[in-house]
Amino acid sequence: MKASDLFVKCLENEGVEYIFGVPGEENEDIMMSLINSKIKFIPTRHEQGAAFTAAIYGRLTGKAGVCLATLGPGAMNLTTGLAEAKLGNMPVVAITGQGGLHRFNKENFQFVDVVGAFKPLTKWSASITTASIIEEVVRKAFKIAEMERPGVTHLELPEDIAKHETDGKPFPRIKVRRPSADGKAIDQAVEMIKKAKNPLILSGNGCVRTRVSKQLNAFVEERGIPIVHTQMGKGAVSDKSEYSLFTTGINTKDYYVCGFDKSDLIITLGYNVVEFSPNHWNRKKDKKILHIDFVPSEVDEYYNPDLEVIGDVSNTLWVLRERLSKEAKKNPEYFFKLRKEIIKDHKEKENDPGFPLKPQRIIHEIREALDDNDIVISDVGMHKVWTARMYKTYAPNTCLIDNGLCSMGIALPGAIGAKLSRPEQKVVAVCGDGGFLMNCQEIETAIRLGLGFVIVIFTDSKYGMIEWKQQMHHKKSFGIHFTNPDFLKFADSFGAKGYKVEKAEDFSKMLADALKQRTVSIIDVPVDYSENLALVKKLGQEICPV
Repeated sequence: MKASDLFVKCLENEGVEYIFGVPGEENEDIMMSLINSKIKFIPTRHEQGAAFTAAIYGRLTGKAGVCLATLGPGAMNLTTGLAEAKLGNMPVVAITGQGGLHRFNKENFQFVDVVGAFKPLTKWSASITTASIIEEVVRKAFKIAEMERPGVTHLELPEDIAKHETDGKPFPRIKVRRPSADGKAIDQAVEMIKKAKNPLILSGNGCVRTRVSKQLNAFVEERGIPIVHTQMGKGAVSDKSEYSLFTTGINTKDYYVCGFDKSDLIITLGYNVVEFSPNHWNRKKDKKILHIDFVPSEVDEYYNPDLEVIGDVSNTLWVLRERLSKEAKKNPEYFFKLRKEIIKDHKEKENDPGFPLKPQRIIHEIREALDDNDIVISDVGMHKVWTARMYKTYAPNTCLIDNGLCSMGIALPGAIGAKLSRPEQKVVAVCGDGGFLMNCQEIETAIRLGLGFVIVIFTDSKYGMIEWKQQMHHKKSFGIHFTNPDFLKFADSFGAKGYKVEKAEDFSKMLADALKQRTVSIIDVPVDYSENLALVKKLGQEICPV
């Protein structure tokens, strides 16, 4: 058979449902081989959108999302989305076309070393220089992408190799069980937890896996140990739990810092320093730290764990539950007081009648409109901070916030990946007017696919987070203003449904109506971001319970 046919058969063997991408001349043969495949190729309007969609699809399914581009400019357009997946630990396999092997030794039209360019962004990047290795490298790409910590792999298929004849067969997928943690490490962890008077859990991205979250919820409730979530670990334990201290928001003196200050043992679970820098919670470098994860910790000045328990996290939690089952449950009175203070803070302006709307009210009304398992995906901007701090999350992977690369423009294509992977759940993309226009072209993709979800645009006609930072650091701002299109006309031009909020009470009604639609809905919500500096001023005061 033709090499491109075998390549597609190997993708089918890996359980690939969708490939998101932009076709080109150098991947013509792959496209022709997909015609009779059960895999659905979804043309996106930009390669960045394809990579973002694949990344969120990968995060929600646990299977590698797949994106495709041609050589040169097409491949380079994938890089932002691939970097997002790398730092966010989202499994993705990127496929790119390339010119024939005879072009590899010289400068050529649209030819760049894509494999070399992708190496810093991937766990593995390779060019298929002979058809005889196709079945091997495809299996390897998916295996590596989906292994802990998940991430990105890349395969390049030159156009001449794609045409070669081959008689290979796909390699079978064999489930690889993760190893259990070392027994002596478990023994030491048990003793550390027993001795701690005020232990605190910091839950990271590695805890939003279903089995880990189930064990973590049981561990927290049985042991009475409070928990703070990173933005990428949001929902690992339900915020309905009396032990949840919610989520890290801003990096100044926020409420969660009070918890770290009081704790005599920080138990990090599935935590990667990239998602929340330890210098924010271990500023004096004096915290006793127990690191529990699938992989060893990063070496960091502020993160030098006293003990590392490496292995399958769900199994480690199960063993710890068994070993500690006869121990007295902790009674974290201080942390209960802290939780009450946080809830009080959340409620302060959630019903504020002012217009433009307070960000607190917008987030509160989104939460009220959605069921526990519906999905919110946040773009990057000041709204991300408010979503992290205030959006109560009750299940893993139902509030998606990237705090790795933190790239503007992820929410809209990410909502496509979310809706395709979980079609029965409502999806709301929360965007700023800056980030929304960076990948707004993917509305056409969503409409073409017949997907229904809601885009809420926090509108203030400026890069609000940058203004906030400049005002904090310099007491003035510069270079942050822009103008916007008429979002109602913009929505209509794509065949989407548009809403414009003109008074505070409009939003909840419009959101309820938008969630009933079977198409893309865009809600333009003017926002009062004077709350940003007000928040910093408030948190600069003494906020910790006595």
